[in-house]
Amino acid sequence: MLGDDHGGGADGAGGFDGGVLEDELRRAAAVLDPVPDVLCQLAVEAYALHDLDARVAELTFDSLLDALPVRGAVDVPRMLTFQAGELTVDVEVSGDGLMGQVMPPQPARIEVLRGPGPGARLTADDLGRFTGDAPPTGPFALRLRTGGHVVVTEWLRA
Repeated sequence: MLGDDHGGGADGAGGFDGGVLEDELRRAAAVLDPVPDVLCQLAVEAYALHDLDARVAELTFDSLLDALPVRGAVDVPRMLTFQAGELTVDVEVSGDGLMGQVMPPQPARIEVLRGPGPGARLTADDLGRFTGDAPPTGPFALRLRTGGHVVVTEWLRA
């Protein structure tokens, strides 16, 4: 019968039942192309890094997208600016590492998040300046703790 979901998966209007089709496709994908265990573990650990009280700092400037290219310049550092309310974080990423400043100037504890493992820990001085010797590789974000506030930047690829 056409209106039955028992026989052909019809939705009563002559079409397919999307729920049944989705279930079948999920089962087929699980058998033919399963999600690697490592990726599942990374997803769980990335969620564990989520800080519910943190404000997200929005990327407001990225020299890869917003700056005009300079003719003849090679190996130019990437300049990033993040904004969360009144707090601004300027970061320069180069092959030598990263360097930045928190504005308004204030001390801060900074963690360079790189995935499931512990990130590099940096400290901003009283003028808000910080440096890290190792350049981030792959996706990264910054978690800043200033006074009683926690701010996390958007994730970017180095």
